Amino acid sequence: MIPTKTPGGAYTVLTHAPTTQADTAIQAIKDYILTSHLQPGDFLPTESQLCTDLGVSRSSVREAVRTLVALDIVEVRHGYGMFVGDVSMRPMVESLVFRGLLHPGDDYRGLRDIVEVRLTLDLAIAERVTQAWKGRQDQALESLVTQMEDRAAAGHTFVEQDRAFHNQLLSPLENHLFRHLSDAFWTVHTLTIPLLDAPHPADIITTARAHRAMLDAARSGDVKAYRSAVVEHFEPLQRALGEG
Repeated sequence: MIPTKTPGGAYTVLTHAPTTQADTAIQAIKDYILTSHLQPGDFLPTESQLCTDLGVSRSSVREAVRTLVALDIVEVRHGYGMFVGDVSMRPMVESLVFRGLLHPGDDYRGLRDIVEVRLTLDLAIAERVTQAWKGRQDQALESLVTQMEDRAAAGHTFVEQDRAFHNQLLSPLENHLFRHLSDAFWTVHTLTIPLLDAPHPADIITTARAHRAMLDAARSGDVKAYRSAVVEHFEPLQRALGEG
């Protein structure tokens, strides 16, 4: 049976009441996942079982499942059944990328917005990062920065190393949502960056140097130096977008 109430009373995560059978099915499936304490990858009831338990039509359940799949809350594995999805930031990333392309006459508007949010987030969590990394050594992170410096010196960009650096830098933070948000905005950033011309070699070197400064400041616990390095990290991109 699909529960829609907690033992202590009504349970809901919506801010408005469902208006259609599909809305009811969406809410009930989400409630089931939450009240059953399911995790990504856990098995969900079959489509037929959902129809029976919810008292709604098969078409309503199918519509609900399609919506939840799009939101990455449900995953359908054909031949195996339905499972709890990864509940990732993918839907948000896809929406932001598309939104960034919907500004005729100003190709950089969406990208400027994303860079501003990334910069704001990185500055806001500077104290947490420096607290987490003070006195900490990590050979993998050191290697990533060295790779960035070597590639920059050769005039090459370092997209994958950049992503891995920021993920690793935020991994010790207790609030993992910071890392997930940062990675989501990083993904949007890299998907829309082709709108820009190829970066100048000097800017590539500046960005690599900023990553080194961020790591050094984090290890020394210097919040002010870390924030300065973050600003330096975004300066070439902001300049290219007309903000510098």
